[in-house]
Amino acid sequence: MDFGILAIVFIIYFVIIGYTGYVAWKRTKSSEDFMIAGKDTHPYIMALSYGATFISTAAIIGFGGLAGKYGMGILWLVFLNVFVGVFIAFVVFGKRTRRMGHSLGSLTFPQFLSNRFNSKFIQTFSGILIFCAMPIYASVVLIGAARFMESSLFMDFNLSLLILSIVIGAYVLFGGIKGVMYTDAVQGTIMVFTMLFLLVFVYWTLGGVQEAHIALSNMANLYPASASAAGGVSWTAFPISGTPYWWELVSSTLIGVGIGVLAQPQLIVRFMTVKSDKELNRSVLMGGLFIALIPGTAYLVGALSNVYFMEHLGKIAVDVVGNVDKIIPTFISMALPEWFVYVFLLTLLAAAMSTISSQFHTQGTAFGVDIYGTLRKKYADRSNQIPIARLGIFISIVLALALGLVLPGSVVATGTSIFFEICAGAFLPVFIAALFWKRATKEGAIAGILSGTFTSIFWLLFVFNKTAQGIGICQALFGQPYLITTYPWPFVDVILIAVPISAIFTIVVSLLTKPISEKVVNKAFENIGK
Repeated sequence: MDFGILAIVFIIYFVIIGYTGYVAWKRTKSSEDFMIAGKDTHPYIMALSYGATFISTAAIIGFGGLAGKYGMGILWLVFLNVFVGVFIAFVVFGKRTRRMGHSLGSLTFPQFLSNRFNSKFIQTFSGILIFCAMPIYASVVLIGAARFMESSLFMDFNLSLLILSIVIGAYVLFGGIKGVMYTDAVQGTIMVFTMLFLLVFVYWTLGGVQEAHIALSNMANLYPASASAAGGVSWTAFPISGTPYWWELVSSTLIGVGIGVLAQPQLIVRFMTVKSDKELNRSVLMGGLFIALIPGTAYLVGALSNVYFMEHLGKIAVDVVGNVDKIIPTFISMALPEWFVYVFLLTLLAAAMSTISSQFHTQGTAFGVDIYGTLRKKYADRSNQIPIARLGIFISIVLALALGLVLPGSVVATGTSIFFEICAGAFLPVFIAALFWKRATKEGAIAGILSGTFTSIFWLLFVFNKTAQGIGICQALFGQPYLITTYPWPFVDVILIAVPISAIFTIVVSLLTKPISEKVVNKAFENIGK
């Protein structure tokens, strides 16, 4: 690679990002600006920030790599991302969240739940859960970008992680969510043009859309033996129902990520950054197109890379690289023009920075507002929250970097699913109850959050085979990789167990306990329906 050209590209990019961050910093005057962008975000910025936060290197590198090994069944996730992650999230959940959040004066998602149910415990516990669990997600996003730098720039992986952490952390510390959202809009725009070019180029290289898919279908006899053993059929067919890979795809990926998006704190807070429903309505189409394009292109390219590798190297993708996290980076480096490698590296950095900056901001506000702010009441004054939030952001950066250095290979997609599922188990039923059920009580919400959290942790550590075996606690304590060996339970994902249990506890305990005072309920719902 011509590092002179690369340097010019990066200098231009960082000047733009630096200036954007500076503008955001100048416009950040209060805690409300730092936390929820002053409730006055433009629909374009809102849509691209939401999409760029949602879609990261985990989607492009991790899930794109899975498509390279297992095939196009993962494209159903794109449908769920658009229908659930954008349409349902914005139209059904977003409007109520915005109205209720503004009525309650909430700055964070845990504070939203706390104010809705009149419980400081909910705010503190939710803040601790987010602050402790989100580094897993943040670290795999870092890993995804660092893997591309390793493959394309021949940089040391650990050095790549360090550089990314420093660059991303620099502007998040000062600009708050305005810095995050303004830079997200710039980065999201870069991602759109890059992925459009990639999609067109790949089909052009392989002779056209129909020709590319026919060629991939004709390679069914070359499908990896390990994927076939798990229930996969070919790159262009859905896996056999009830097999281990079917459970992984349907429960972990499609349901875990596709439905779990509704309970993501870093996305929910976006709804409170706009001033009216009109902005949310205008964001739906733009956000939907963004979500359809970015991961959809990554999944198609990942699967079709097998055709390219077979034509040029005589091997399928997973045999060329071994680690599925390297399929997309290796394909880009080999198949695309050299100048595109620079641009794609920039796109991956944009994807990583847009997602991880939101994660750092969410963790920082969880630390400063929801944990420290509730335990030390003198810091409940909003004028004192920004310095503590910045300390939380710094700690989050260090934690993500440390995890990125020790996590094993091929972990990007798995790490993303785990965080989405923990949040779904802990928050989704309670969040739905907060928005739609006036009879839900403080005790019911606490029961739902606790039962969902601890069920998720138990299932991850002692039942779900992928995580239980990888972590090893069950093996150390009980001498076996997971406690329940009867098929299909070791392959049933967390979200299918934790969410129903959390919902049952939320409903039953609410019905058995005293309703919240009408004053609190009326304040929460005062703008609903207007």
